Amino acid sequence: MATPMSAGRFLRALEDEGLRVVEVGDWREHNRNHMGPWGPMHGVMIHHTVTSGTERTVRICYDGWPELPGPLCHGVIAKDGTVHLVGYGRANHAGRGDDDVLRAVIAEKALPPDNEANTDGNRHFYGFECENLGDGEDPWPEAQLAAIAKAAAAVCRFHKWTERSVIGHLEWQPGKVDPRGFPMDEMRERVRDQLK
Repeated sequence: MATPMSAGRFLRALEDEGLRVVEVGDWREHNRNHMGPWGPMHGVMIHHTVTSGTERTVRICYDGWPELPGPLCHGVIAKDGTVHLVGYGRANHAGRGDDDVLRAVIAEKALPPDNEANTDGNRHFYGFECENLGDGEDPWPEAQLAAIAKAAAAVCRFHKWTERSVIGHLEWQPGKVDPRGFPMDEMRERVRDQLK
């Protein structure tokens, strides 16, 4: 069971991993904590945004929209690999997912199929939204893929987790396809190598 790190420690963990980080607005206090608890933490979830343009993408992830208020994640990873911090605390990114998947993440074992949505993921996962159209054709630059691995590794390093604590939204919630354009097993290999 992992207590969420402080916002300041989160920032330092990302910077210590060699990432370029931009702090957006009052990100340290920008959260959805009034909607329920945040923690204990069990993993890192990777998403794609279905947007283009970094400035627009960051603004959407910070503000959200009427049906889904922001923040929509903790950090937005741009095409150039910059991590824009948009919130800290409970964020509207994971939604409800599979309790069997959560148990596998906690045990750091192979993931079962996600076939139900019965567990609050916003409570238990750090979330990174990655700027991409999510159509399977929009490219994933190497700088961005490397930054995704470093961001996930930064959180795993702090909590002493392995790459098995990193999942894609598509592995958590039935019907989700993100991140689309690279296999999560490949990303976990990158996280494993980064942790070495």
